[in-house]
Amino acid sequence: MKRGRILVVDDDESLRRVTSLQLQNWGYEVSEAGDGQIALDMAREADFDVVLSDLVMSGFSGLELLQRLRVAQPGIAVVICTAFATVENAVTAMKAGAWDYLTKPIHPEELQLILARAVEHIRLRREVVSLRTVINQKYGFESIIGQSRVLLDVLETAIRIAATNVTVLIDGETGTGKELLARALHANSLRLAGPFLTINCAAIPRELLESEIFGHTRGAFTGAVANKAGKAELAEGGTLFLDEIGELPFDMQAKILRLVQQGEIEKVGSGKPTQVDVRIIAATNRNLESMVENGTFREDLYYRLAIIPLRLPPLRQRQEDIPLLVDHFFAKLRERHRKLELEMPEEVLRLFTAGHAWPGNIREVENAVERAVVLAQGTAIAVRDLPEVLQKQRSTMESVRLSFPPQGVSLDDVEKELIRCALESARGNQSQAARLLKVTRKALLWRMERHGIEATQSRLMKRKDAEAKSK
Repeated sequence: MKRGRILVVDDDESLRRVTSLQLQNWGYEVSEAGDGQIALDMAREADFDVVLSDLVMSGFSGLELLQRLRVAQPGIAVVICTAFATVENAVTAMKAGAWDYLTKPIHPEELQLILARAVEHIRLRREVVSLRTVINQKYGFESIIGQSRVLLDVLETAIRIAATNVTVLIDGETGTGKELLARALHANSLRLAGPFLTINCAAIPRELLESEIFGHTRGAFTGAVANKAGKAELAEGGTLFLDEIGELPFDMQAKILRLVQQGEIEKVGSGKPTQVDVRIIAATNRNLESMVENGTFREDLYYRLAIIPLRLPPLRQRQEDIPLLVDHFFAKLRERHRKLELEMPEEVLRLFTAGHAWPGNIREVENAVERAVVLAQGTAIAVRDLPEVLQKQRSTMESVRLSFPPQGVSLDDVEKELIRCALESARGNQSQAARLLKVTRKALLWRMERHGIEATQSRLMKRKDAEAKSK
């Protein structure tokens, strides 16, 4: 295995060749360039770890090559060599970003040590960059699956505020991906190097929650045998995610307000405030505005948390994202359960979008896909492998299967006729018609208006029905 890739740049061919042979003997993969322009072109095409360049050359100098490489390939270490050693040259090279500066004749031991350190440094830096890329792919906005307008509007706002320190409140039903969005905000913030710590305010007993957030001192309560740092302190320089903040006891909300406003905490049992540097991201599936009105949530805390509110839409409002989510989870779970040969037929995929409202949101979709993957026999998922609620969609779909005319048909006309049929079946009752069509009453009214079906028509049906019953 080669120790590293080095580009030797010198317009003296004999000296360049001697240096290259020496580096090859040390186990390096070596390339040569006779001037700065050739070296720059080669560096743009290949992944060198180190460029070992003469200072004075025909064309542009080693210093100019260094400056151009800093722009074109900032991930390469540049070592400058010269027979004209001056303090001024050394200072200029180091200020321009050189890894090191050597004078000729070069001592082999010194060169070997400098190159080994430079290659190790460059490779470690590349590993860090690679790791950050993996983190961003795992927790960044790329991991939030969907292309619906309602979701993209939320993500556009999130991307704009990610790099700030502003407090964020994420609102959404259970299973909509609130923690995933919080992690994406952290992963794209200036606090990426700091920790991301989570506290579920609904999952921790009330008597332990304060200690978990703020920490405690020794003897603060029975069982407190040592000082303990809370997560607000442990998240120093990073992000503290307060999940289900609507479940926070009222008397503790004032302490969270102090943390948000002043960056101060007070450990249980301590009378002294401690300063902390954390960004607060909170999430809830409850209506905090209603809680403020009925006095169960502090108004001042609500407005401090909701500087930038992000409302994640439920899955029923972005049904066009369901196939993307199914594909994503199917690929992941097929690998997890070692069933790479497994396929999902089109007729099975259609059942995921056949009208089920997905009250459990994204989590429910993932659970349904995992059940299907685990239960599947052979190389394809069958309808019987799906949850019962999806299996029922098949019989519903079959009952409304239409024959397609050769000349084609207008989708708007089909939808308009279905709405009329539903209203007729429901005797003009819009709420019942909406249930038959598996949509909300609001969505039905919007479609009725779009197709010119007046609400008075449905009221007329009701009146005629009532007249018929009275006769």
